[in-house]
Amino acid sequence: MIFINPKIDFAFKKIFGSEDSKDILISFLNAIIYEEQPVIQDLEILNPYLAPKIRGVKDTYLDIKAKIKDVDGSDRSVIIEMQVLNVEGFEKRILYNAAKCYSTQLTTGQGYHLLNPVIALTITDFVMFEELDSVTSRFVLKEKDFLIDYPIYDIELIFVELPKFKKQLLELETVVDKWFYFLNQARSLKDVPEVMGNIPEIKKAFYIANQANLTPDELEDQEKSEIFIQDQRGAISKAVKDSFQQGIQQGIQQGIQQSKVDMAKKMLNLVDDRTISQVTGLAIAEVEALKGANP
Repeated sequence: MIFINPKIDFAFKKIFGSEDSKDILISFLNAIIYEEQPVIQDLEILNPYLAPKIRGVKDTYLDIKAKIKDVDGSDRSVIIEMQVLNVEGFEKRILYNAAKCYSTQLTTGQGYHLLNPVIALTITDFVMFEELDSVTSRFVLKEKDFLIDYPIYDIELIFVELPKFKKQLLELETVVDKWFYFLNQARSLKDVPEVMGNIPEIKKAFYIANQANLTPDELEDQEKSEIFIQDQRGAISKAVKDSFQQGIQQGIQQGIQQSKVDMAKKMLNLVDDRTISQVTGLAIAEVEALKGANP
């Protein structure tokens, strides 16, 4: 079997955001958000995956948005996003989307007491928080000095940094481990590992991710998404390399210039300005400026 890459926007939404993926998404969210407790009893996917109609258009697949119902009967909204590239303004976009999801719940004249909590779950294929060792991190509003929670616990940002998950197949213990391994390794697997297949929702996720079950349009869309990611990573890598080379060249030039200045300073008051200029390569005006700075 060949499995599509769950990290690609198209594949992620097809696996977790399809009409028949409700049980998969419940298992996934209960594992990550609620430490594998069956808190979420039901949910409604607000923007379910649809087979591609306009192929090659990058932003066809947006975040998964769902309304979840907890075991106590309360409602809350959740935004799930898989992000492969660390693009500029990404951190601000997460805050914006969470705040927008929270504020747009009300229509004109409705009371604020009707607002339901919002969870923004962001899964990244890059490291966001170098100072944190954990794969999962959670952020809420707190008092700055005493770190006391804000009275209304309504907006929570949860991050999963996949590069920090290092466990191998034989080390998988929890459902969380298995979901993280699925996201990281499904593309490289040839069959469903026995240790993962004993979770019905993960087994079903593998079935949906099986390339043989995709339509020709979906396969083409998946391929174009992967090419787009590869191109963007290549562009970012080239930009970093060019910036590094430019920095080296600037450093060399600055070093050469500083050597000329140091030599000229030693020659001040010993020989005339023209001689200093000829020996060091500095312009006469630069020599005169050095004299002014070193009377």
